[in-house]
Amino acid sequence: MFNGKSDKLINRYAIKGLSLLLLSIVLLTPVSAEERNSQDNASVQVPILLYHRFGPVAADVMTVTTPVFISHLEYLRANGYSVIPLRQLVDYYLGKGPPPPPRSVAITADDGHKSVYTDMLPLVKKYRIPVTIFIYPSAISNASYAMTWDQIRELKKTGLFDIQSHTYWHPNFKKERERLSSSAYEKFVDMQMRKSRAKLEKEFDTKIDMLAWPFGIHDDFLIAKATEAGYVGTFTIEGHSANASDKVMKLPRHLLTNANKGKAFEWIFANPAYQKMLLSKMTSGNKGKKE
Repeated sequence: MFNGKSDKLINRYAIKGLSLLLLSIVLLTPVSAEERNSQDNASVQVPILLYHRFGPVAADVMTVTTPVFISHLEYLRANGYSVIPLRQLVDYYLGKGPPPPPRSVAITADDGHKSVYTDMLPLVKKYRIPVTIFIYPSAISNASYAMTWDQIRELKKTGLFDIQSHTYWHPNFKKERERLSSSAYEKFVDMQMRKSRAKLEKEFDTKIDMLAWPFGIHDDFLIAKATEAGYVGTFTIEGHSANASDKVMKLPRHLLTNANKGKAFEWIFANPAYQKMLLSKMTSGNKGKKE
């Protein structure tokens, strides 16, 4: 005969045994490739960071001071993030590669400003991180603010920089569409995309098939023209991390300024569900308040 304590002990072990049995069933149940891919895809969250200029002081809104940029790289290192080539992320969207590993991040810089050579290059070499730079050829070796062709060749020789297109002279496509006739606008768009690609491929003997939209401006027409011109991935300024629901021809990037330091930078890497919850609280908290 069992007493009350014995009955409770038996029940406890029975429950524990059932739990272990259920766990073993879950662990031993085969997972299909489709299910595994679905699980991997659901976890894809890759921040693509966008910089423009660097320097000792924030001379304008697009300048990130060198100490702030260093703090970004130190944060990534201290928190176990891996900076992956942007190409690796694009290959995933194209079905040419697996999902990027957890805690991945990509780094880009637009325009070809000379501070990429003077300020960014030494830190890229120190931290050994891959960077994709999007440049518009009309400025290179012409504008006082821009790098020279030889300087960009030095970047490329490090093996850490991938050079890609930012159109030929960084136009505002909205304004050009208003100014030009339909046929003239189409020719203009073709020129901006094709001439940039041809010039960069000639200068660097490399594949140019990624495009960053000037000012982040894009629409279905522009995306179609970019595809016709041979681009397989294009990039916007949407302000959220790239996830499985994003399209390769309009991948989002986080535009960084010197204000993105400390908590403002760390926010980029917060769990999307957590970000949504906080934004919801902020929105609900502001309801009924007068400006």
